[in-house]
Amino acid sequence: MTESPRRGSHRVFLGMAAGVGKTYRMLAEGQAEAEGGRDVVIGLLESHGRAETDIQARGLEILPRRRVPYRETTVEEMNLPAILARAPELCLIDELAHTNAIGVEHAKRWQDVADVLDAGIDVFSTVNVQHLESLNDQVADLTGTRVRETIPDAVLNSADEVVLIDLTPRALIERLRAGKIYRPDRIEAALNNFFKVENLSALREVALRQVAEEVEAKRLTPSGPAREERLTQTAAPQAVGERLLALINLSPASQRVVRRSYRSAQRLSADLDLLHVARPGSLAKLEQNPQLGAIRRLAAVLGAHLLVEEGDSIAEVAARVARDRGTTYVLMGRPNPRGALQRLSKPALPYELMRELPGVDLRLVADRTQLPASQP
Repeated sequence: MTESPRRGSHRVFLGMAAGVGKTYRMLAEGQAEAEGGRDVVIGLLESHGRAETDIQARGLEILPRRRVPYRETTVEEMNLPAILARAPELCLIDELAHTNAIGVEHAKRWQDVADVLDAGIDVFSTVNVQHLESLNDQVADLTGTRVRETIPDAVLNSADEVVLIDLTPRALIERLRAGKIYRPDRIEAALNNFFKVENLSALREVALRQVAEEVEAKRLTPSGPAREERLTQTAAPQAVGERLLALINLSPASQRVVRRSYRSAQRLSADLDLLHVARPGSLAKLEQNPQLGAIRRLAAVLGAHLLVEEGDSIAEVAARVARDRGTTYVLMGRPNPRGALQRLSKPALPYELMRELPGVDLRLVADRTQLPASQP
């Protein structure tokens, strides 16, 4: 019986923004691998006309792209079948978060990369930190720009190595002014929007923290023989770990609660459940709700467990689910302001939950987009 190929190793070059040098570094390390005797090809390169990047690619085999009809035009995409047929030892694939044109094997480039890895081919790839799904709201808060192309955090979490390509904000802005990132006609707009010093400083901090968390997570969960030894040493009964439950309603704001809850779950190495409590008898109609569909897709991307339960009391249903699931931590968005009569007639949901679940921590997730503007 033929053994299936080993899964390829994945090295991700992570940056805070365009122009920090992710692609250049990927190519440099690819060149070093080729000089060491490995079979290296470029599966997809986006140099964006940067001369120094094009020079760094010289001498490496570049697989031709394939042309895909799209609406009334034709777009060029990475040729996944050609990569698999060529079967190099190492493939360099730029822009992990790219969305493919309709008509190819997968909707996203990270899914293409998964196929390449499954074929036993090692991959070097690049991505900016703002493309992580769980950071989508945080990046929008920091920069005022909503990133539309994202990757599941699991793609980065499962990488064998994450290499941070760091550059100070001022050095990056100097590169931008020198025309090394965008065309001259785009420089001024970039400086006045995304490439402000305060935006870049915030993104740099996020990138540094992300890599630190990745290193810590891999330190705590070693693989291979080290992991087997660790498991043998800790075979004795262990304390029950954390488990998070996020309460969601069907509004766009709930996606923020989901992402923030996922980040908390990652830091605690905990599982995350999502709970929506529906009115009795409304489940059939609820399945057609687009907001529920959006939450379900986000849960699938992040690896969270979505639960939809019927009940008249959110607190009672949440308490039952929390006890059944072994929840140690409940998260929810801030409740809407209530009138004086409502406050007198019934406690607010957070107080009901604290009464129903005295041994469970409760956290209210703030919506920073609703904060009042600072006064001069």
